[in-house]
Amino acid sequence: MSTRAVTRVVVADDQALLRAGLSGIIRTAPDLAVVGEAGDGNEAVQVARDTAPDVVLMDVRMPALDGIAATRMVTSSLPGTRVLMLTTFDMDEYVYGALRAGASGFLLKDVPPADLIAAIRVVAAGEALLAPPVTRRLIERFVTSAAPEPSAQTAVHSQIAGITQRERDVLRLVAEGLSNAEIGARLHITPGTAKTHVGHLLAKLGARDRVQLVILALRSKV
Repeated sequence: MSTRAVTRVVVADDQALLRAGLSGIIRTAPDLAVVGEAGDGNEAVQVARDTAPDVVLMDVRMPALDGIAATRMVTSSLPGTRVLMLTTFDMDEYVYGALRAGASGFLLKDVPPADLIAAIRVVAAGEALLAPPVTRRLIERFVTSAAPEPSAQTAVHSQIAGITQRERDVLRLVAEGLSNAEIGARLHITPGTAKTHVGHLLAKLGARDRVQLVILALRSKV
């Protein structure tokens, strides 16, 4: 019998039919549970605050409050909740907005159902997920186009200076997009040890998730 914990999900999309379809797909997975739905950004924020889900599946374009603004509110008030952005638009500006707002993943709406379920699991586990067309190239462009103020850049370098050499090695591999298992194989350590190092990096660098670790790594040129 599987001991996988149940991941609690909120689905936010302004199209009722699509919202129902997404919820139906999620419910086919025994380890996932839909604990709320929302039809606009304001409702998404309220439902998330009421249910404190593990993952919010958030549409980018919604009335009243768009998905990116809603994501910013959710991530700022619910540090334990991850947001997976879902959109029909494969455009850099939406990816950048999602990254700035604290999203942990970005998927296009034409993703196969199995991939959607897998993506929710990945994000819930604390990994970072970007759709196949949304690659490291976009994060690199985001870092270049949204360079921090000199004082912020100095703070980043100061934070990086406080990590160990092993953590620096792990951070470089996180920035390459490797999973804990892949990092373990590369460094000849167990996936659990790799996960521990990533956890230390998140705490020491004040990063929300692996997306932010990648951004910090690129900005510091670790």
